[in-house]
Amino acid sequence: MSEFTTRPELRGTFGAVSSTHWLASSAGMALLEAGHTAFDAAVAAGFVLQVVEPHLNGPGGEVPIMVTPAGADEPVVICGQGGSPRRATPEAMRALGIDAIPGTGLLPACVPGAFGAWLTLLRDYGTAELDEVLAPAIHYAELGHPIVPRIARTIETMRDLFTTRWHSSAEVYLPGGSAPEAGRLLRNPQIAALYREIVRVAGTAETREQRIEAALGYWYEGPVAERIGAFCANEAVWDVSGRHHRGFLDADDLAGWRPAIERPVSASFAGHVIHKCGPWSQGPALLQALQILEGTDVASCEPAGERVVHLAVEASKLALADRDAWYGDDPHVPLEELLDADYAERRRALIGESASLELRPGGLPDRPTRFPSWAGSGSRPSPQAGIGEPTAPRSPLAADPAGEPRLDASGTQRGDTCQVSAVDRFGNMVTATPSGGWFQSSPVIPGLGFSLTTRGQMFWLEPGLASSLRPGTRPRTTLTPTTVFRDGTPYLALGTPGGDQQEQWQLLFLLRHLHHGIDLQAAIDMPAFHTDHLVSSFWPREVALGSVTVEGRFAPDAIDALRRRGHEITIADPWSEGRLSVVGRRLDGGTQVVMAAANPRGMQGYAVAR
Repeated sequence: MSEFTTRPELRGTFGAVSSTHWLASSAGMALLEAGHTAFDAAVAAGFVLQVVEPHLNGPGGEVPIMVTPAGADEPVVICGQGGSPRRATPEAMRALGIDAIPGTGLLPACVPGAFGAWLTLLRDYGTAELDEVLAPAIHYAELGHPIVPRIARTIETMRDLFTTRWHSSAEVYLPGGSAPEAGRLLRNPQIAALYREIVRVAGTAETREQRIEAALGYWYEGPVAERIGAFCANEAVWDVSGRHHRGFLDADDLAGWRPAIERPVSASFAGHVIHKCGPWSQGPALLQALQILEGTDVASCEPAGERVVHLAVEASKLALADRDAWYGDDPHVPLEELLDADYAERRRALIGESASLELRPGGLPDRPTRFPSWAGSGSRPSPQAGIGEPTAPRSPLAADPAGEPRLDASGTQRGDTCQVSAVDRFGNMVTATPSGGWFQSSPVIPGLGFSLTTRGQMFWLEPGLASSLRPGTRPRTTLTPTTVFRDGTPYLALGTPGGDQQEQWQLLFLLRHLHHGIDLQAAIDMPAFHTDHLVSSFWPREVALGSVTVEGRFAPDAIDALRRRGHEITIADPWSEGRLSVVGRRLDGGTQVVMAAANPRGMQGYAVAR
């Protein structure tokens, strides 16, 4: 008898959508039912996620998308990660007394790339009209959506900040002056009005493509860009430095911006080809970790045993140390060398039977390893902390003298990002990881109804790093969807929220599914873990050497064995690690079978298939 899972692995022959919110998955499925493609479904779901998960993403955020048309040899990457403002330089930051970019306010704002990326996907690969994909988001923004408990709690944590400093946010999220209760309807009439106006203006164009182009122009060269620029120029916004700052972003930074279209980065593992976004994301770290593990006995390990935890954690430490040393939006990232089999072998040799308590980025011939200077040295920038991706402080105004918001009692990050994956009856697949523009990190722009991304907090002001702040460059994002090919054809499209944990949770899922044949839902449901033995991508940029957080469902003897290996174990809630959404496809006698699964943790993610 098979083990109990929270849900079945969904299977069908028509199509499937999996996301981090049931309303988004249902909206995507409605597009499939109307005869459209997985690409249209993902766009509709993505816009719904902006409305129903505003604490995790928004219209002012970003999204990397991996697009796999039926019959394609590899995915196409649409990079919806906007770049830094042209006036944002280390010198300009230091002139303001900033030596580390705060995680809130307007200083970390980058070009909001999500709108451009979603519409590029719609224009180049979809079949639906603009008004069709925006209709579900307009519906929920205008009439309201029942909020889940986590949104209600997060709004409550922000009440003091909204009522005393970010008044435009209070107008949207504190209707009648009170935080809405879980299960009550939350509306955002400003977003509804904005999207209705975009549909109206774009609707005068003659062709579908011209209507989409008109919408892009309205956003990046028209009223949206102008309002964003005016807000950043004229509003001095309080941030967690304890001071008020205007933003560097202006309308000229948005003008002409369109998402980059790129090839993926790929590596083979367990008879499959894994495709990721480039080193402007952390995507190649998953490939590095898989290559390191390929030469170990991980395939024969008990999938929830202590040895697979040890090996996966140690491989992740090495790969993420390379991420922190080498990755960024820089043409000189030595990606070919980092993904070379000989390099993986050298890195694999560093894994011993005990936990490493060092940060160990790899060295390359004639290439000096550059690591943030304070990492591992005990020297840190002054702690002008932000709320990460995003952490949920008890009160953003109740800070320590350095301005650092307090985290929740367990120190965990409560929510961060969204995910949507889709497959259709034609064999098209897509996966996307929307994030940024959280209402916790920046005030609502009046009249637009959304907050700006604060992804710029991931830049270093220290010069010489691949991820150092330079005008017009993309911050090295944690957002990292995955596409897996089997026998030369697309097989899986997946991703997860989770900041620095995203690659770790995807690694664990792939080990269990590809090595042991555990079905998609069971692989998601099994006990999970992560390490914070890395340079955190978000403020307060901690390094927790040797740390491993495991779900309480791991066997006590496995936890004891990990401690004997030297891992600093924290036992978390039984259902607290992982947020994956997955779809897949395979052939059965020449007929395509679709598969889908979604994360049960948080009681929010859902998959739909038929």
